[in-house]
Amino acid sequence: MKRPITAALAVIGYVIMIVPIIFVVATAFTAGSTLRFPPDGISLRWFDEALGYEPFIEAAISSLELAVLATALALLVGVPATLAIHRGKLPGKGLVEGLFLSPLIVPELVVGLALFQQLMIGMDLDNFSTLLVGHTALMLPYAVRVTGASLALADPGLEEAARGLGASPLRAFFTVTLPVLRPGIFSAGLLSVVTSFNNVPLSLLLQGRDFRTLPVTMLDYVQQSYDPMVAAASTLILAATVVIAVIAERTVGFAKIFGGINQ
Repeated sequence: MKRPITAALAVIGYVIMIVPIIFVVATAFTAGSTLRFPPDGISLRWFDEALGYEPFIEAAISSLELAVLATALALLVGVPATLAIHRGKLPGKGLVEGLFLSPLIVPELVVGLALFQQLMIGMDLDNFSTLLVGHTALMLPYAVRVTGASLALADPGLEEAARGLGASPLRAFFTVTLPVLRPGIFSAGLLSVVTSFNNVPLSLLLQGRDFRTLPVTMLDYVQQSYDPMVAAASTLILAATVVIAVIAERTVGFAKIFGGINQ
């Protein structure tokens, strides 16, 4: 009885996730002027409108800038932390790793409120700097967990052999450890960029007039207008995400990397 129930629950879960996406994508191709399903004819009109709408373009550039910087900072902190947790003699490794993974558990609104009080009000930081700190904190779990999975698949004897042959710790890192970590770093970077780019709760709470991300701009647009341009923009983002995922799978192989997480 367990397998049919599990299969039924899985099907229900897929339906709940996929059907709304189908509605949005179908609506994006409508020839009509309002959000309705089924669409009134087929047209690429709203894709052209979305690609030419200046607030969306400016917000997309801002979101990409924020996502790339936050990902770079998260990797700069997360990769050394991963090495310290898995290869170093760090006391309380489980506690340290739990701290790095805690942003996955703590609600983003709580994180955003804390940053707003401490950084924007207490230290008078601008919106972009505060968002950068927040997004970096949210991306740390990806850097630590995914890179750690890649490191878990590696043979520690390779590093020991390199050092036994006379390589310095720095040279052993760049010639042995870094190539082993490269797939995990690449995967963590892609996941972080996509997650940061599409983030809503934290960006919505810490937004300002001087810096706005694309998801927040799209949310504001939906509150003021009822045309399908947001559906077209959402479909473009979805398509870009799928393309990135396919390229990453062909280049790195997500299954291999994420298989190491359970080890």
